[in-house]
Amino acid sequence: MITELGHFALIMAFVMSVAVSVLPFIGLRRGTSPFAALAAPATLAMMMAVCAAFAALLHAFITSDFSVALVASHSHSTKPLIYKISGTWGNHEGSLLLWILILALFGGALAAGGRGMDAGLKVRTLAVQAMVTAGFLAFCLFTSNPFERLESAPLDGRGLNPILQDPGLALHPPTLYIGYVGLSMAFAFAVAGLIEGRIDRDWARHVRPWVSAAWCALTAGIALGSWWAYYELGWGGWWFWDPVENASLMPWLAATALLHSTIVVEQRGTLKSWTVLLAILAFSLSLVGTFIVRSGLLTSVHSFASDPARGVFILGILLAAVGVPLMLFALRGPQLASRGDFDVLSRESGLILNNFLLTAATVVVLVGTFYPLALEMVSGARITVGPPYFDATFNPIMGALVAAMAFGPVMAWRRGTLPSTRLVAIAAAVGALLLAAGVGIAAGGIGVAGLAGLALLGWLALGITADISHRLKPWKDGLARRATALPAPVWGMWTAHAGMVVFLIGALGNGLFQTEVVVRATPGQAIDVAGKTMIFRGVEKRQGPNYVTETAILELRDGTDILAFMTPEKRFYNAERQTTTEAAIRPRLSGDDYAVLGDGDATAGYTLRLYRKPFVSWIWGGAALMAIGGGIAAFGRRQRKAVTQPAGATGAPAE
Repeated sequence: MITELGHFALIMAFVMSVAVSVLPFIGLRRGTSPFAALAAPATLAMMMAVCAAFAALLHAFITSDFSVALVASHSHSTKPLIYKISGTWGNHEGSLLLWILILALFGGALAAGGRGMDAGLKVRTLAVQAMVTAGFLAFCLFTSNPFERLESAPLDGRGLNPILQDPGLALHPPTLYIGYVGLSMAFAFAVAGLIEGRIDRDWARHVRPWVSAAWCALTAGIALGSWWAYYELGWGGWWFWDPVENASLMPWLAATALLHSTIVVEQRGTLKSWTVLLAILAFSLSLVGTFIVRSGLLTSVHSFASDPARGVFILGILLAAVGVPLMLFALRGPQLASRGDFDVLSRESGLILNNFLLTAATVVVLVGTFYPLALEMVSGARITVGPPYFDATFNPIMGALVAAMAFGPVMAWRRGTLPSTRLVAIAAAVGALLLAAGVGIAAGGIGVAGLAGLALLGWLALGITADISHRLKPWKDGLARRATALPAPVWGMWTAHAGMVVFLIGALGNGLFQTEVVVRATPGQAIDVAGKTMIFRGVEKRQGPNYVTETAILELRDGTDILAFMTPEKRFYNAERQTTTEAAIRPRLSGDDYAVLGDGDATAGYTLRLYRKPFVSWIWGGAALMAIGGGIAAFGRRQRKAVTQPAGATGAPAE
């Protein structure tokens, strides 16, 4: 009965979403206020209906109701509770309903909030958001019904894919979807602004928190996925340029550009057309990711299924979400006049350069992801675009972006530089030379690309430090007063940029100094790994909650000192009849010791892959700092003038 109520709630949500998509526009056009006033309460009612539907599906998974086809296909009675819960969205239909739930929650948040917004803008934004929600509700109801019943319920389910039975991946999809849906709010604001013909600084003030929330969630979601791949898949890496990894990276790059361009609109009232276009394209790229995962167009460990009917439906949503707004932009975009009274050497120019580089990086990833598919469709030839392509194209663009990050905060609006510009330039140059030269001499054997990366790291780290020192002057009295006087966006910017420094330490440390040893080992054998000794003690059988394992016992020594016992595993899941590899990791700030158990037996020995990965955990620490910085900038208290007043030409940057 609960399942049927959930299905009915989903149908009612679809009806209400269609109503919110149409009636408010009619009310605004005819001046009929009841229709326009319907937008907020109907959006809240739609949100509650979607919440009820999701709760019904969650109940079916928790209670192991195998009369529901989705539960029978993706759950099992012996699974731990956390994986019964995550199994709700560990499949196509459930993850789609989770996407719709987040869409509805975001729409409900705007309906319940939005204080100080122009009434017409709020109503139009809710209507556009409802259109997006209606499209996905139709997709769910007509091609991907999560509440479909089986005529004969099995005694037990087939289980969840074992590689999805992990806490990291239980959190990864919801976090990533919050980012994608946050971009849908920016999209709705952009389309509503185009319809109203009003993109101004007040519009940017209201849209920026949604963009910031989306960016923070995308950052955290991508980091969670990378962390999961690192310790779960046993490949020893943290990024593989997988097509679906690229599908999440492209919206993140576009959202980063959008976040910075909204600053220009909010502070200076310029870049209006470009910001609206970015909002449309950023959400379109998130739909491209949805299309990749659900159409079977590209093969990936992250993909849900290959279903042409579903792919065609998503393609239709994508074409409508891109085509109609772009047509509207072509008609209304030229009317969005922007001020152009700024010099080449100005904060505006720096943010334009930032947008250009981020857009170029997005295009590079887009081409690398879809070029193999296009070539196969045209010529039948199959190629793989991997790290060499991205190393040669993506990395130089991001290097230029990192180089610009040290100067952006010390540029003034309209023209000129701030007093700290020279200090930052000198400190950044000294940092670049010292770090590259010092590490190059100490380590030796580092190529030109590695030295360039180290130089960029030193450049950015000392550039940020010099800017902080100049503004806070910690050597003088009154440090606390100066610190509290700075607006939260400045602290958020410093935190996010410091997160990039920490990320680069991890990426460069792991990339330049990693040690890998692959051996065929027998019990008692000692293996040297980066100056430490791994002693292989053997393999034993163990019983897990819903799996059995082959577990290797490795003794990690530094000289005569025993540092740790490491136990990499191969797990066999009886219900799913699948085997997974579980790496053993000893995490430290200085680097991880990492071990993977391969095939073998006691007679011939077992294959072991052993790594020393310097500073690799700093990668995820840096991503966490970036997300925290974005949150501080978006939602911290801002000590600034109202947006209706002109921004000072030489004051401290407001970001």
